[in-house]
Amino acid sequence: MPHSAAARARASARVGATRQPGARPRWWAELTLVVLIYAAYSAGRLLARDDGSAAVDHGLAILRVEKALFLNAEHPLNRLFTATPALAVPADFVYASLHYLVTPAVLVWIFRRRSTHYRAARSWLTISTLLGLVGFTLLPTSPPRLLDARHGFVDTMAQYSEYGWWGGEASAPRGLGEMTNQFAAMPSLHVGWAVWCGVLLWRHARTPLVRWLGAFYPAVITVVVMGTANHYFLDAVAGALVMAVGALLTGPATRAADRLRAAVAARFGKPPAPSPSAAPAPIPSPAPEPVSSHTLPSTASPEPSSPSPTPASSAASASTPSPDHPPNGTRIPGRPAPRPRASPIVSGGCETSAGDRFPGRRTRGSTSGTSSADDTPATAR
Repeated sequence: MPHSAAARARASARVGATRQPGARPRWWAELTLVVLIYAAYSAGRLLARDDGSAAVDHGLAILRVEKALFLNAEHPLNRLFTATPALAVPADFVYASLHYLVTPAVLVWIFRRRSTHYRAARSWLTISTLLGLVGFTLLPTSPPRLLDARHGFVDTMAQYSEYGWWGGEASAPRGLGEMTNQFAAMPSLHVGWAVWCGVLLWRHARTPLVRWLGAFYPAVITVVVMGTANHYFLDAVAGALVMAVGALLTGPATRAADRLRAAVAARFGKPPAPSPSAAPAPIPSPAPEPVSSHTLPSTASPEPSSPSPTPASSAASASTPSPDHPPNGTRIPGRPAPRPRASPIVSGGCETSAGDRFPGRRTRGSTSGTSSADDTPATAR
């Protein structure tokens, strides 16, 4: 049907318009943006470097707060990792590698398989990372491994550095320790980025195994960063809080970016081109229905419609006798007698008393099971 085809075309156009916000962005533009963001993150860590005295004071203050709240889980974990190479060496590899492998892998997976959620995921990661840079700048903190040995911490990465590519300075490869910020412990973006990965895998993965791996990944990273003496427990808590704040700011920041983009496009007279998926499908014009010889209209002139009868004419026609409707009391030979019509009077055809108004009651003088009142209406008798 032409009309149904046009309706389907309009519906597909509306569906295409609703898919515009979730259209997959250009991969080269996103790759450039991610590289720029990571370069800014690394430069920010370098600019936030401190001489060490203030960072050590902040680290000792955090340690005192944790001891007062009985939250200093770093000490028993670090002693366990130090005494057990089977735990320390894998933990060192996890700390030095997964932070830079799992996070971009999840980002690429969201880009390719869940493109409708990619922009929100990328914005969430970017905003949270910028908040972490603010924390590194305002609160430089020495990790437990850089405190004096009398505080009871051992740098497991330096102790087992011969097993990996890292040296004695954080997780950087040997000879590149000066390119990292040793005092970027508060908040822990190792834990923050792990929370980001875990939430996305739990929400968007379809395999239960992948979902549960995403759920356990932040917990594993939290244990690793404390066992290797790279972060305090409160650093991990701060990393999770940074991601929570970033998630709350993602929606307003995305809407503000859309308004800014629209304002720039209107200012320079270049409206943003719609996405190919948002282009409305052309609505086909309804094709004329084929005319067959069976559906040709009749050439005979239509019969004139009779005027609607008036009350007076209806009454006159009712009073005029006709062969089919003879007057009352007249019987046509060869036809059975017409059945008498029921009287509109409730007590018609039966004898009732003054206070009795029930139809069908027998008379007082009825004998032998018969009644003096027959089925003929009173007017007929």
